Amino acid sequence: MLENDSIVLRAVEPEDIDFLFRCENDTQLWRYGCTTVPYSRFAIKQYIADAQNDIYTTKQLRLMIVRKDSNSTIGAIDLFDFDPFHLRAAVGIAILGDENQRQGFATQSLQLLIGYCFDFLHLHQLYCSVAADNTASLRVFEKAGFAQCGLRKEWLKSADGYTDVIEMQLVDSRKA
Repeated sequence: MLENDSIVLRAVEPEDIDFLFRCENDTQLWRYGCTTVPYSRFAIKQYIADAQNDIYTTKQLRLMIVRKDSNSTIGAIDLFDFDPFHLRAAVGIAILGDENQRQGFATQSLQLLIGYCFDFLHLHQLYCSVAADNTASLRVFEKAGFAQCGLRKEWLKSADGYTDVIEMQLVDSRKA
């Protein structure tokens, strides 16, 4: 359920500390989220140690994206803001390394996660917030069937000013 011919989505392991340290401290990614300060290795080590991989307890789940051909970790895909009553969760994806981007790994990861969420967790919907100028992410989510459902004007602040955020959602139409 969490793999295909190219990638596997797996739980976070202690060996992921260097990758997560690089990912969480990549200031180029900060503009798409809420991070404003670097994470220490100690904080990431604690996060890994405390990760229970029980979405009902922590209300979030991070899965590492691993290329099968090289057995290398190339990204992470997250479920967060999980709401067990309304059966919905937010999604975020990060693929690191120019050699891994624009290869379809984000799309494949999202498709695997959608299957897991709808078929195993029985969620009703997934949603995401994407910076309007992040055309690559917008394409990934649109390709997976997410539809635009809202716009937050001047939502993200950067050195260049403010950027709008597009709200997107995917409802499991099989349950309608």
